Amino acid sequence: MSRELCPCGSKKSYQYCCGMYLTGKKHPETAEKLMRSRYTAFYQGNIDYLIATLHPDRRKSDERTELTNSINNTQWLGLTIIDTKQGKKNDAIGYVEFEAIYQVNELRQLHERSKFIKINGKWFYIDGDILPGTTPKRNAPCWCGSG
Repeated sequence: MSRELCPCGSKKSYQYCCGMYLTGKKHPETAEKLMRSRYTAFYQGNIDYLIATLHPDRRKSDERTELTNSINNTQWLGLTIIDTKQGKKNDAIGYVEFEAIYQVNELRQLHERSKFIKINGKWFYIDGDILPGTTPKRNAPCWCGSG
């Protein structure tokens, strides 16, 4: 997978993008990089990474089972970062608004504003607010692939 483009939509090769994080060689330096790497982990079915990057206070006893069920029934098809809010380098809170396209029987769209926290130099996903789905701008292709 080293020469393939990263599933996160960065247009970088996997090994120089999310691959560094999912293999444990490096920790994401920003909330956006953590968001992208978590998307890639969902895409690949990397449950260990998803649990490790979820804030410890947010982990449930059945987290692994829930993630396994979700991953086994979902095909992730694309990620678009809409906005990021993270102050200076030392800020401990970050937000990433994104849209992800996935399929569970039919095509669906997840539009979320995720919240992240940095603890001891490491970013964790806290939670997210689900937002209304986005509508393509005039003459822009539809997220569903219909054109």
